[in-house]
Amino acid sequence: MKYFPIKGTNLNVSNIVMGNMRIPQLSKTELEKLIRTAMEEGINFFDHADIYGGGESEELFADAIEMNPSTREKMILQSKCGIVSKDNYFDFSKEHILKSVDGILKRLKTDYLDILLLHRPDPLMEPEEVAEAFDELHNSGKVHYFGVSNHNPMQIELLQKYVSQKLVVNQLQLSIAHTPIIDSGIAVNMNIDQSVNRDGSVLEYCRLNDITIQAWSPYQNGFFEGPFLGDLEKFPKLNEVIDRIAEKYGVTNTAIATAWITRHPANMQVVLGTTNAQRLKDACAGSEIPLTRDEWYQIYKAAGNMVP
Repeated sequence: MKYFPIKGTNLNVSNIVMGNMRIPQLSKTELEKLIRTAMEEGINFFDHADIYGGGESEELFADAIEMNPSTREKMILQSKCGIVSKDNYFDFSKEHILKSVDGILKRLKTDYLDILLLHRPDPLMEPEEVAEAFDELHNSGKVHYFGVSNHNPMQIELLQKYVSQKLVVNQLQLSIAHTPIIDSGIAVNMNIDQSVNRDGSVLEYCRLNDITIQAWSPYQNGFFEGPFLGDLEKFPKLNEVIDRIAEKYGVTNTAIATAWITRHPANMQVVLGTTNAQRLKDACAGSEIPLTRDEWYQIYKAAGNMVP
């Protein structure tokens, strides 16, 4: 397992993250096995959100692992807030952020979060309120570090103008079959759809500002349109190339899909959504596979992307 420090923190993190969105479908025994497997594979970073399972995911996680101080110190816990799932809107008010964190801590049975992310941009955000909430959470010790999820550069700039703590993480969707944060940078100055910059060069912005990118849905095609691995109808060429490279390295296609992201010099973390212990192991095998530059581009092009 590869580890690296998140800049601006004292956290040394695994580049593979166990995501906990889908864990309510597991029994307590199955979930305990999944968490133990993750830790045995070297994962030390666990991602949550207060909307996952309506908050149930955090509670189930803590119960399955029998959270206690000894276990807690071996884990880096991150959670997200800002989405009001019942009514489907976003809320970055001070009151909502503080209330959300108290609920998260109670469900996770811990006194603090290592990182809190604001989940999706709230156009009604008043950054001064966010700053007040972050100061209160940081000064009380409830949250050590802060970041965002699904934010573009100017949204981050607006927040950072008021927030005194450095924003250290941006969680963004990225997989071989969903590469908008990469595409326009490859097709600069061309009159094609791939050249359209839809996110304000967020990849380059995060690298310039020492913000760690966490890639979510690393095996999904588009916005929850299903996995691309094994989909021979939509992605025959991509699966052919991935399978060939997987055979070369003696790993599964899941490991290669993971390695395609970890190969990027931005030092990204890959957020897994699997509830299958073997698939989690397969993904972890991609933590340090040294894909060549040629192999990385072969995979990118096989997904249907153009390289000028």
